[in-house]
Amino acid sequence: MKFNDYDSIYFLGIGGIGMSALARWFRRKGLRVAGYDRTPTPLTHELIEEGMELHFDDKVEFIPGYLSKEKTLVVFTPAIPKDHAEHAYLKDQGFTILKRSEVLGLISKDYKTIAVAGTHGKTTTSSLIAHILKSAGKDMVAFLGGIASNYDSNLVMHGEVKKETIVVAEADEFDRSFLRLFPDIAVITSADPDHLDIYGDHASMLTSFKDFIKQIDQKGMLVIHKSVESLAPSGHPHTKKTYSINQGQFFAGNLTTDDGFFKFDLLGVDRKIENVQLGVPGFHNVENAIAAAVVAQEVGVDDATIKEALASFKGVKRRFEFVYRNKGHIFIDDYAHHPAEIEAFLKSLKAMYQGKKITVVFQPHLYTRTRDFAEGFAKSLSLADELVMMDIYPARELPIPGVTSDIIFKDVICPSKIRSSKKDLLTKLDSLDFEVLATVGAGDIDTFVKPIKDLLTKKYES
Repeated sequence: MKFNDYDSIYFLGIGGIGMSALARWFRRKGLRVAGYDRTPTPLTHELIEEGMELHFDDKVEFIPGYLSKEKTLVVFTPAIPKDHAEHAYLKDQGFTILKRSEVLGLISKDYKTIAVAGTHGKTTTSSLIAHILKSAGKDMVAFLGGIASNYDSNLVMHGEVKKETIVVAEADEFDRSFLRLFPDIAVITSADPDHLDIYGDHASMLTSFKDFIKQIDQKGMLVIHKSVESLAPSGHPHTKKTYSINQGQFFAGNLTTDDGFFKFDLLGVDRKIENVQLGVPGFHNVENAIAAAVVAQEVGVDDATIKEALASFKGVKRRFEFVYRNKGHIFIDDYAHHPAEIEAFLKSLKAMYQGKKITVVFQPHLYTRTRDFAEGFAKSLSLADELVMMDIYPARELPIPGVTSDIIFKDVICPSKIRSSKKDLLTKLDSLDFEVLATVGAGDIDTFVKPIKDLLTKKYES
């Protein structure tokens, strides 16, 4: 398939973080871009301002009339329900329809590709790699699963797209999407059990990760977290490098912290970058930075540029994002939606703010994930001093009998815990006194970030 055959791209689910990055890419290439999404968001508003035509009702009559099956490529996300009217119509009319992952695979196949996989950490790691490459002046394009704060976008580019361009892509394990990629360099940050609604069990998910590793170019390189090194098959011709915060071939030495922001020496095989200062907090981000640095070294970025870029990296929206800081009151928003992510996030918070009360507002994401990991969620959330538990955000799923937030809530053993609906959340938060407040989850909890910030401003500054 050649994208030059098309003059229009139509997206079903254009407001998704991965989908919108592709939409921006095609718009930058000069194609006409339109699409549907279920609800308007700040991101869809930005897409409209960038010249894309969007609507928010699943109605065939809203599909732009200028689209022709000969000159239009339709891209859809697996989150689109099976009974979606527009999808059924476009299929019946004979339009070419591809999944997001297929399109990303087609874009990347002609370029040197760096693919970042992992059940958590991949968005920050891929954003770090993109920031280092752009800072180094490399010709590059990055398709990110979050909004990089340095660029306020999920599409990061430098230079004209040409043969030497490096593509940075998140390799998403959901729906086995990452098997559409054949990278020159791959990173695997983690492989905790997740998406068991797709895989059935952890073993099947790990098999897919192993299949992904087999797709690395024989002359390429795998950068893999030491804890999941066993995923890499012995005898594969590509180079393998391991990392973690304190183990593997690449690790952090002389690690010190100042208000949660780390300084360390990046130590590795025949390499050392001294006094690295990381621009984002969190123990897990030290590891993400190490992986990004190893990749950058492999593509020829010098150590001084790597060090400077790590210090100037501002993070990713909804990844340990500071929303409000004033008079001893802190509000942080984070996308964590898996027990391992929540545990890493809360341990970093507790290390940063020792002796402060940590209040967590958590919205579970998906009925299946809540069911499969209820015990793990309860254990990780028990690290908080105070929990406000919201109802499950269903996303693409229908309710499962007996599966509610209560199956987590009942086993949380933090000193204080309360349940809240979305309708009552702001009222209940207004009745609490905060030191460190964190909103956590992958659903629509982000729509409360600004109202909560406004509440805190009124509460502590009026």
